[in-house]
Amino acid sequence: MDAEVIIAGAGPNGLMLAIELRLAGVQPIVLEKLPERSTVPRANGLVGQVVRMLDRRGLFERLSGTTGAPQPAPGFVFGAMPLQLDVLEENPVYLLQVPQVRIEEVLQERALELGAEIRRGHELLGFTQDADGVTVSLSGPDGEYQLRAGYLVGADGGRSVTRKLAGIDFPGVTNDTMVSRTGSAAVPPEYVQDGLLKIPGYGVVPPFLHQRTARGLFVWAPFPGRLPAISTGEWDVPPDVEMTFEELQESADRVLGVHLPLAEPTGDGVRQMRRVVGGNSRLASRFRSGRVLLVGDAAHVHSAIGGPGLNLGLQDAVNLGWKLAAEVQGRAPAGLLDTYESERRPVGQRVVMQTQAQSALIAPGNEVTALRELFGEFLSDAQNVQRIADLISGADIKYSTGQHPLVGRWAPDLMVGSQRLAELTRTAQPLLIDLTPGAAFAGTAVPDRVEVITAQAEAPIALLIRPDGYVAWAAEQDGVAEQDGLRDALAQWFQARPLTSATR
Repeated sequence: MDAEVIIAGAGPNGLMLAIELRLAGVQPIVLEKLPERSTVPRANGLVGQVVRMLDRRGLFERLSGTTGAPQPAPGFVFGAMPLQLDVLEENPVYLLQVPQVRIEEVLQERALELGAEIRRGHELLGFTQDADGVTVSLSGPDGEYQLRAGYLVGADGGRSVTRKLAGIDFPGVTNDTMVSRTGSAAVPPEYVQDGLLKIPGYGVVPPFLHQRTARGLFVWAPFPGRLPAISTGEWDVPPDVEMTFEELQESADRVLGVHLPLAEPTGDGVRQMRRVVGGNSRLASRFRSGRVLLVGDAAHVHSAIGGPGLNLGLQDAVNLGWKLAAEVQGRAPAGLLDTYESERRPVGQRVVMQTQAQSALIAPGNEVTALRELFGEFLSDAQNVQRIADLISGADIKYSTGQHPLVGRWAPDLMVGSQRLAELTRTAQPLLIDLTPGAAFAGTAVPDRVEVITAQAEAPIALLIRPDGYVAWAAEQDGVAEQDGLRDALAQWFQARPLTSATR
C-alpha cells in the first residue's frame, strides 16, 4: 500500500479529514488537481456547531486570532428574517468571520504539522477497487501513475469525479431562475453610521445580513482587513457577457429601489466580480460504495443562504475520520463505518430542506411577502426562535437514543477540574469523563484508545464521548443498568479491550 487512505480534494473538507486521520494514527495522501491553493473568494465564514468543533481541535484560536472559548452570536437571520438569539437560554449559533482562503491555509498547516502528505497538481483519472483496497489512476506533473490505498475518499466538490466514477447517483433539483452577483465595492462613508448602512429612501442595512425586498436580495459586507463587497440576488436573465462593476451597480439599485452610489474600493486585496446563475439542491443516493466514500459537497450541494456549507462538510469529515481510522487499523466494531452514512446523510437531507425553505422565503412576490409577515409573527416566540437556531446551527442533531437524554447529542461544554472539555479533546481520542462521587465508572474495562478522566464536580455525571464530540453513553449515578449500558456502548463504538485508567 502507498497510503492507508487517499483523499481526493484539498479543500477544507479534505484537509479536515486528513487532520482527523493523522490524529488517529492513519497516514493519508491528499490529492489536489490545482497546483496552488485558490485565492478566489468563496465562503466568508463559519456558522454553527462547526465553530465549537474547531475549538475542540485547538483550531479556533488560530482562525479567530483571539484567545478563549467562542461566544454565541446575539443575532442572525433565517430566510433574510432577523433572529433575536440573545433571548435564548441556550444559544447554539456561533459565528466565525474568516475567509475560506484563510480556513484552508490553517487546515493545511495543521495537516502538515501532523504528517499528512499533500500532493498538488495531481488529478484523479479513475480507480478500481477489490476486497483489499483501491487502485487509483492519476495524472501528475511527471505524467500518469497509480497509487494503492485501503480506501478512497472523495472530497472533490459538487462536480465530484470520485462520485461519478463510483457510479453514485446525485438526485435533486436545479434552479436556474436566480442570479447572484458579488463584487468588491465601497459605499459612501457618510452613509455608514454606528456600524450600519443608512440608505436615503430605503432605510437601515446591518452588515453581512441578507436584506429581502420585493425585487431581490441585498447584502453589504464591510469585511475587516479586506476589501468590502456588495452582493445581490435577483430573478432575471443576465447578459451573456463578463460581469462588470456597472452591472453590480445597476443590480443593487434595482433591488433597493433607490440609487446607492458604489465605488471601486482602494487598497490591497483580492478583487472579486462574480455572477452565478441558478443553483442546485442535491444529495448523493449513498455516501459509500465499497471502499470509496464521499464527504462535503461531493455528497451534498444546496443553497449557500445562511452559510451552512462548511458546518455540514467539516462535520462530515470529523464524523468519518475516527470511524475510517478504526476500520483501517482493524479495531472497528462490526458496522461502524456504515454509521457514517446512516448518521450524516439525514443531516445533509435536513440542510437541503432548510435551505430550500429559506430560498422560498426570499423569493419575490406579494404572496411571499404575506408568508414572511406570518413567519415573522412565529419568530416573536422564543420557542420558535430556539427551534430555528437549533436547526441552522446543527444543534438539533441526535444520532442515537438512550436512557439518558444526552445520548446521541453534542457533548455539553463541561468543566473537568480546571479544564474546559474543549481542551481535553485536542487529540481526538474517545473520552470517558467520570465526575461522579468516587469515580464510579472509572474502573470499568475500556478499549485501549479510550482515555479515562476523573474529577470532582458539583453536578455528578459520567459521559462516554466519541472523537467527533457526540455522547455515546451518559449516567448521573452508579447502578447495574448504568454499568451495563457503559459496557454495551464501549463494545458498540470502540471494541472494548482492557486499559488502566488515567486520572487528571
